[in-house]
Amino acid sequence: MTEFVQAGSEAGIMFLPADLVNPPPFTAEEWADHRFTARSGVDFSELSDVEVVEALAVARRMRARADALEARALDRLHRLRGADKSAAVEASLELRISRQRAANRIARGTALVSRMPRVLMAMEAGDIEGYPAGQIAEVTAMLTDEQAREVDDRLAGKLAAGRLGFTDPASLVRATRRLVTAIDPDGQTARAMKARSGRKVELIPGEDTMSTLAMDLPAEVAASAYARIDAMARALRNQGDERTLEQLRADVAADLLHGRDPGVPVPPGTARVFLHMPVDTALTMSDTGCELSGYGPIPAPIAREIMTRRGSIWRTVLTDPATGAVKDLGRTRRRPSAFLRELIAVRDRECTAPGCHRPAHRCDYDHLREWHHHGQTADTNGGAKCEPHHYLKDQPGWTLTHDPQTGTSTITTPTGRTYTKTTQPINEPPARSVPNKRVRSRGCARSFDPPNETPPPF
Repeated sequence: MTEFVQAGSEAGIMFLPADLVNPPPFTAEEWADHRFTARSGVDFSELSDVEVVEALAVARRMRARADALEARALDRLHRLRGADKSAAVEASLELRISRQRAANRIARGTALVSRMPRVLMAMEAGDIEGYPAGQIAEVTAMLTDEQAREVDDRLAGKLAAGRLGFTDPASLVRATRRLVTAIDPDGQTARAMKARSGRKVELIPGEDTMSTLAMDLPAEVAASAYARIDAMARALRNQGDERTLEQLRADVAADLLHGRDPGVPVPPGTARVFLHMPVDTALTMSDTGCELSGYGPIPAPIAREIMTRRGSIWRTVLTDPATGAVKDLGRTRRRPSAFLRELIAVRDRECTAPGCHRPAHRCDYDHLREWHHHGQTADTNGGAKCEPHHYLKDQPGWTLTHDPQTGTSTITTPTGRTYTKTTQPINEPPARSVPNKRVRSRGCARSFDPPNETPPPF
């Protein structure tokens, strides 16, 4: 039987014998793109869930390519006009956006074209859209052109090696922060210090009698405050309060700011944040490897400042020197059940579900092999999952897996698509061979407890 493949151009599609077409002119993605864009009148009422998700993928690729096209066009317009401000005015008229937004897009486009060409190529391939690409460009904005291109090359190398994926743009932005810190540690520290001195509170009027109260705070302070509010809101919900969690968080925060009793005590230990730091960095012998759970990499001087605050608690963390993976914790603080939860929180750092970045210390302990199926309660059979993903794995058609040894997680949707996430080590593995015998190196990680909470005994 003769096998036929699709061949086509702007004029249309024809089918040719496979032995006459080498290589086949259409990939599966290209055929999907053609199906939903080159033909009009696609009847979505007749599509299956698999086809609808395929349409979403086409829309994402189209957006990414359109964003890349816009970036190149805006960069060229900017150069033709000699950086004249009229370029933003004309762009705003044609794009039908405000002049300020047009100016922001011009800045993004010029940064991508001249400083992040490989990120721009990924946009043209349909892999990443303009918004996360703009975040990556913004993270590198204070670097020199040469440093920015080095970040661009290193990020592309991580993607090519499979250590990062386009399916999780937030991880790409976080990885970019790590690269910026590695390439320009002094500059990153200076910018962080300047930003922290600019902390402020803003009242932003909204619509329908609502306003937004926004606070620019140091990351560890904001994380601790949110964890406290969230814990109190969840405690109220568990007591039968019928407000949604979002409403409860807003009302609890308002009560606390007004000096009113929210009606629930603060659950012990809920306002902690986890700071990961190698012991040589803690001793000022190095300035690498510091990360705040739920946020990402932070400069070493900032981390040491947090470390030395009153009320901070130090924990020893044992890591594998070849991979940087967390293997164990010092056992002088909690009974085994609490210890296990804390080990999982330190090891996983965030929810293990792909695309989710909820800090692990605010997640559930999830048995990989269920307890009623003789699964053990152990670090080798557990991982951190936020409440929604914990419930999602039991829904029909959904499959969530996690390998604690490699830090790799997958999620398979009812349409059969699979997405993968791999927890990246905080410290890059050394580029040298490791002896066959088992070796452990020690690092230092600590959690920050507010001074008004009594820390557990050592």
